[in-house]
Amino acid sequence: MKEHSILKNQPLELTTLLRQAVLRAILGVCEVRKWFAHAVHVRSNHVHIVVSGKERPEKMMVDFKSYATRAIKRNNNKQKLIKKFWTQHGSTKYLWTKESLVSAIRYVKNEQGKMMEFGSTNIIRAPNVSEG
Repeated sequence: MKEHSILKNQPLELTTLLRQAVLRAILGVCEVRKWFAHAVHVRSNHVHIVVSGKERPEKMMVDFKSYATRAIKRNNNKQKLIKKFWTQHGSTKYLWTKESLVSAIRYVKNEQGKMMEFGSTNIIRAPNVSEG
């Protein structure tokens, strides 16, 4: 694959321990920044996040990657010297309607294959959204 030929490091497979650490880091940044995580699904080689907040998605992604990188390095000594774990950007979408938000939450939670590390912030603080 062409993508593998341009990688600076070998792809990192997130073990159960690392997936849990990344999930805690993402939920932690949401708490610090007062963002609402509707759905976070940490997979073995990527992460899906549906979040609401008063920042641009690109800024949120930078913060998520930064916190997750620190969590990986804290939990895996072999990864301490690697400077970059994530792709240069990532996919960001604005979800303008209740239907698009519900659809994104459903996709992240239920349509990723086997459930790995999943979480969301306290549902009581959620905006008026139902998965119905």
